[in-house]
Amino acid sequence: MPVVIRLMRAGAKKRPFYRMVAADSRRQRDGRFIEILGHYNPIATPHTLVIEKERVQDWLAKGAQPSEQVASLLRSQGMAIGKPASVPKKKKAKKAKAKAEAGAAGAAKPARAAATKKAVKAASPRQAARKAARKAAKKKAAKK
Repeated sequence: MPVVIRLMRAGAKKRPFYRMVAADSRRQRDGRFIEILGHYNPIATPHTLVIEKERVQDWLAKGAQPSEQVASLLRSQGMAIGKPASVPKKKKAKKAKAKAEAGAAGAAKPARAAATKKAVKAASPRQAARKAARKAAKKKAAKK
């Protein structure tokens, strides 16, 4: 039985409140669970997060996988956890890597990359119209 630690939604419509639970991964999000490990209230100012750290560590030691959101919440509390099943990719890291590779290759961009950027710019006439309208508005404002 693969166990996951995830958030179970509770609370009223448009007033979310989440319980952090250990549950069978095959069960529904708000369905049957094994144990309540804490709760999270994103509406409160500041956000309220209560975790039973010992129980969470026990479940992680037994092989339970935290969801991405739970892993993020646990990290915010300073708990050391393994990587979640899927780690979201960061655009900034990709851009930095691409710049480093371009610099290592003699700082010359491949023709294909340049062509795709031109295609993207040409493929959005709506954005070009908005940009032209903004420039015209700035010129009017500068004349006044």
